[in-house]
Amino acid sequence: MTMTISPEPVRTSQPPEEAAAVAAARGGDRDAFAALCERYRRQLHVHCYRMLGSVDDADDLVQDTYLKAWQARASFEGRALFRTWLYRIATNACLDVLARRPRRVMPPDVRPPEQVLNTDFAPSVDLPWLQPYPDRLLEVPAPAHDEPSVVVEERETIELAYLAAIQHLPPRQRAVLILRDAMSWSAREIAELLDLTEAAANSLLQRARATMRAKLPERPSEWTRAREITDAERDLLRRYIAASEAADGTAFSALLAEDVRQTMPPLPMWWDGKELVGALNRYFLEEGSEGDLRAVATAANRQPAAAFYLRKYGEKEFRLIALDVLTIRDGLITEMDTFNPHRCPGFDLPEVLLDS
Repeated sequence: MTMTISPEPVRTSQPPEEAAAVAAARGGDRDAFAALCERYRRQLHVHCYRMLGSVDDADDLVQDTYLKAWQARASFEGRALFRTWLYRIATNACLDVLARRPRRVMPPDVRPPEQVLNTDFAPSVDLPWLQPYPDRLLEVPAPAHDEPSVVVEERETIELAYLAAIQHLPPRQRAVLILRDAMSWSAREIAELLDLTEAAANSLLQRARATMRAKLPERPSEWTRAREITDAERDLLRRYIAASEAADGTAFSALLAEDVRQTMPPLPMWWDGKELVGALNRYFLEEGSEGDLRAVATAANRQPAAAFYLRKYGEKEFRLIALDVLTIRDGLITEMDTFNPHRCPGFDLPEVLLDS
């Protein structure tokens, strides 16, 4: 599907600090164009990630957006913000991708939960799994003209639960929901960007929110939270790592909520409830242990995370085996998503830890 660049929506004039750079870019100045694009790389990357659920795809779509923008630069008349024009191109590029690829999934989308403790694990399944987003990519400084839609990672709309739920939306509903609830765009702005009437944009938003409420019934309708991981969450992550490294299944289970869930993509299996999840991890840490564990604290999707390394019995090196992303509510872990770290780009994790 070939995308055409539609005329930009009328929104506002360029900020004074951008007007000269936009004029130079339209005239063919590659350096000016590159500098403009770089201001918005982080925001566009997060936007494409939200749309597609994949860091790899977001990398590709940002580059594709810049290529399309460069090729169409002469058509940009400056009646809208340069950023708005880039978002139009990026959103339509994402919609093209979603029209021809299956949605990203997590294990609960694939099969029912395990009913009993079963350590005969199913083989990995090659599906388009949802990827976690490394917080290190959110630390790049934002543009100076800080608008509500610029600080794109300060909402819970980057959390894994939200990303997993939004995959169930049809592409245009997904785009409308992200632009409205994650980025605070108005119905008029969204309608202009997607070539819709305001009534159609509002209708898509209502349907999208209804689906999200069904997928996330326990969550508030307004997905707001503090930007940073809290000290309490960091402390719980520290205890999670300590219990794992000490192979202490009892201390590990004490950190779990009664309704905790654990997934392990690309394994299609998943487990619900403290009794089953606790028993599973006691097995990993104790009688089923293959060696010693070490962990490095990190963060993904504005959630605490830990990269785990295993030194098998008789070996000398700790090798990277898992990336655990934790969801914490009321001081306990409500979800553990254990990813294959080699399928999680952008975390910049060493493959081997030296023994200390």
